[in-house]
Amino acid sequence: MLSATRRAIDTSPAAFGVLESSIDLLGDPAALQAKMSADGYLFLPGLLDRANVLAARRVCVERLAAAGYIDSRQPLMDAIANPQADCTFMPELADDNPALMDVVYGPRMLGFFSQLLAGEVRHFDFTWVRAVAPGSGTDPHMDIVYMGRGTPKVYTAWTPIGDIPLSTGGLLILERSHTHERLNENYGKKDVDSFCSNRRGDDYTAMGGGGNIASNGRLSKDAVKLRKNLGGRWLTADFRAGDVLVFSMFTVHTSLDNGSNTIRLSTDTRYQLASEPIDERWIGDQPIGHGPAAKRGLIC
Repeated sequence: MLSATRRAIDTSPAAFGVLESSIDLLGDPAALQAKMSADGYLFLPGLLDRANVLAARRVCVERLAAAGYIDSRQPLMDAIANPQADCTFMPELADDNPALMDVVYGPRMLGFFSQLLAGEVRHFDFTWVRAVAPGSGTDPHMDIVYMGRGTPKVYTAWTPIGDIPLSTGGLLILERSHTHERLNENYGKKDVDSFCSNRRGDDYTAMGGGGNIASNGRLSKDAVKLRKNLGGRWLTADFRAGDVLVFSMFTVHTSLDNGSNTIRLSTDTRYQLASEPIDERWIGDQPIGHGPAAKRGLIC
């Protein structure tokens, strides 16, 4: 059984499908752009060198093992979780990790985005690394609410750092959700770091407080109900090291729950044209992220 947000998802053909590969469109920027505009994502199996991805995985799992998250009696690269492991978001795995930097910011990745955006590309300096222990996955959301202070023409690359079959909790894209006008004009206009400056209480100054947006920026706590409300299918794949899934800031996505006994390793990295405004929260040697310096007051 597959689940997301701890609910069994409908895997009938009307509700669930497979991501369509766009790898054959490489070398044709117009076709890539048209496909992104139509579907809100580009699935690129084998875009990256598998050996390089596995080299980055080795660095990550060695660190996880040293921290006690992995069962040392099992093969290291399998990343079998210790029963007590409760890890999820571990951006520190990107620190001093040249092998991982070569995967996510190397010539193959940047070369692809130069094609897609038809110009000089820059990436956010912050690297999101997920080391997800068995259990629940990520709540449904759009990325725009977390990184919308620059150009909205930012693209996320979700990169599996190792093979991620369905049972391990790969990413789910909600089919053509980026075209949902009402959603884009409401939730898609929110900023997770804004708060109500004209109201009192901790709820109004915390991330997601003051009626601005739900806790932690999520769109929903229920992936099953959300799909029924918005329509479309959840789309995913059995991902392999070397694959990349690229999507827009307005594409609704979540993840399958990790129903395996392994830690799921993946990265989220962001790219845009160098000539366009960039969200100040995610650049520099020590990006401010969602910290206190990122907060902005608004009248609610």
